Amino acid sequence: MTSLLIRGGRVLDPARNIDDRLDLLVRDGLIAALENPGGQAEADRVIEAEGRLVLPGLIDPHVHLREPGHEYKETVASGLAAAAAGGFTAVAAMPNTSPAVDNAEEVAALLARGAAAGAARVWPVAAMTKGRRGEELTEYYDLKSAGAVAVSDDGDWVKNPKVFRRVLDYAAAVGLAVLSHAEDPELSKGGAIYEGRVSTRLGLPGIPPQAESLAVHRDLSLAELTGKPLHFCHLSTKGSVEALRAAQGKGLRVTGETAPHYLFLTHEAVGDYDPNAKMKPPLGTAEDQAALRAALADGTLSAIATDHAPHSVLEKEVEFIDASFGVIGLETALPLALELTRSGLLTLSRLAELMSLNPARILGVPGGSLAPGRPADVTVVDPDLDFTLTPEGSKSLSRNSPFWGRPLKGRATHTIVGGRVVFELGSTE
Repeated sequence: MTSLLIRGGRVLDPARNIDDRLDLLVRDGLIAALENPGGQAEADRVIEAEGRLVLPGLIDPHVHLREPGHEYKETVASGLAAAAAGGFTAVAAMPNTSPAVDNAEEVAALLARGAAAGAARVWPVAAMTKGRRGEELTEYYDLKSAGAVAVSDDGDWVKNPKVFRRVLDYAAAVGLAVLSHAEDPELSKGGAIYEGRVSTRLGLPGIPPQAESLAVHRDLSLAELTGKPLHFCHLSTKGSVEALRAAQGKGLRVTGETAPHYLFLTHEAVGDYDPNAKMKPPLGTAEDQAALRAALADGTLSAIATDHAPHSVLEKEVEFIDASFGVIGLETALPLALELTRSGLLTLSRLAELMSLNPARILGVPGGSLAPGRPADVTVVDPDLDFTLTPEGSKSLSRNSPFWGRPLKGRATHTIVGGRVVFELGSTE
């Protein structure tokens, strides 16, 4: 029997409306008890958590691990190490690898790589369609049986509405979540950044916000037609969250996520052609940013996801028009989210909902609560720790972050998965 005691921290469990100073006892990989501080509980190891937050393990519903096919950008092991360093106990891995995760064998291989890494958990997201071509559905029952928790063609939108209607129906039938990358490729084709003042100044082809919002409207219509649940990846525009809010008001089972870069940066961050500010969907306006923040606060958006998208210098240190879309974010998401609590936009309980409870519910996976008997996935956070993340200090293999050198406050000190400490700040192991 192995045991761990996290003593004297501020425990937040929004699933049970807990926000109190408590001791948390872990035995044999499970939450054993929550007790008033100073009790008689003993354990093989004690983590002193006075002045720290004790949260249900953070879950990132949108991560790119690049393996197989692009291991020079990121491997499953390096990506899960970065996740653990960022306080994430689990991530949902997108299927746009090479080959795509579109069959049971690739799902099993991803799970095996994740187990071997011994860091954060990995939850496989399989492709909606074979080869992510948007034409023929993958074998949903086989994917579910192999361990997939969701389907997505992330990176591409399923243009054919009849195909996407079948995606919604078949995924619901076997219990797979549907994660939509809403982007009309005819509107976004050839674009590099948000279509507006900055794209005009830089002489770059733009992507209008309607490339996202029109696709969101189409997908919402099919969710209404089928009555099936649907989750939207990386929403970035005011029009999209307004459409999502209206659909929820009609009773549709639809949810959405956004990413920290859309909450803290606008298209002005592109500056003089900075490729670390190039992602898809592109950074929008201050009006978009305000709408996204409001949607987090009022519950329209259900999750904060990183959309961690590693690229090497081969893809980023080139002419801006040729640079790949995407930024990394696993190690900066938590401190940025904590800024939203200090500004008064979010409570700490709401942050735990957005980064743990709701992702678990959307994906249908264990986690999101510290109830006794649950897997002991726990994130311990020092909310007052000042730091600056540097490329040299990152666990990711890639360096494409727009937040290098930015003063940050609040960091995971311990990331615990199944009762095992997989990351400890300052440890040399």
